[in-house]
Amino acid sequence: MVTNPNIKETVSLIKELVSIPSPSGNTDNVIEFCEQYLHGFELEMKRNRKGGLLISIPGKNIDQHRMLTAHVDTLGAMVKEIKSNGRLKLDMIGGFRWNAVEGEYCEIETETGKRYTGTILMKQTSVHVYKDAGKAKRNEDNIEVRIDERTINEKETRKLGINVGDFVSFDPRVQITESGFIKSRHLDDKASTAILLRLIKHIKEDGVELPYTTHFLISNNEEIGYGGNSNIPPETIEYLAVDMGALGEGQSSDEFTVSICAKDSSGPYHYGLRKQLVNLAKQNNIDYKVDIYPYYGSDASAAIRSGHDIVHGLVGPGIESSHALERTHESSLLNTEKLLLAYVQSGITTI
Repeated sequence: MVTNPNIKETVSLIKELVSIPSPSGNTDNVIEFCEQYLHGFELEMKRNRKGGLLISIPGKNIDQHRMLTAHVDTLGAMVKEIKSNGRLKLDMIGGFRWNAVEGEYCEIETETGKRYTGTILMKQTSVHVYKDAGKAKRNEDNIEVRIDERTINEKETRKLGINVGDFVSFDPRVQITESGFIKSRHLDDKASTAILLRLIKHIKEDGVELPYTTHFLISNNEEIGYGGNSNIPPETIEYLAVDMGALGEGQSSDEFTVSICAKDSSGPYHYGLRKQLVNLAKQNNIDYKVDIYPYYGSDASAAIRSGHDIVHGLVGPGIESSHALERTHESSLLNTEKLLLAYVQSGITTI
């Protein structure tokens, strides 16, 4: 029988995770946080060469394995150019639109680890100066970072230690409301990461016996397309990505249920596994929605593209306004936790 996890602890963990800058390519700090969170449990845990974290828990069946993944890398940017006015031109990390970060506070991290704050702005921001302030294109040529230091030219900015290739992260602006919403950047996919970490902790603390050896991958390159395409043991039968459900007009998912993906831009997910997940939700009174995400890819689809002979699936909490100012509700987190707990205790999908 599935028990109800303590959702308040999950929400608190999400707040900690989103507050750690971790754009794709610069994720060591957040991976170390995950390692420390699981420290003290008897777990086989190691980093892969790409910097992701692999955790394994033996099951009764050691010949057939499962793998679950969530990713801690986020959208972000790099310094593309130091402009003559001392401000920074950016290059995107991950797939977002410039209007989604216009006006956002940010942090620049230099090679030496020094951090500076700034604001992402249109160079035509002032309506008292620029006639086209509202009409100018939101693109890499018009967007710049205003650094919170006394610098008015390229030389002064370089003197700060800022250089091309430095990582830029976005302020998450995390808030938790009394009505149960959590709103923040980077809920994709730190909400799911928190859920997996809490699941591992629950399994170990409560002595949950797993029917199959189960691996958990905290991946760190999903936003750039290849986080989950390797380190899959050959015994793995099922591979389940835990990532956000994308919400919007025409979608069936919402902020209150667990979303089970039938298809995304990579094609249909495994039909047998999808039906198993739906049946588990029904059997355990878990609120769910089946959905299709037309402009989406996951670590599971990356694993399929890389040639692994696995059954693949995708579930996750519903996240409003993905790749912008995101929001979800604790009931969606809870339903996702309950489904995953039921899943890791269930039988392998019949192919």
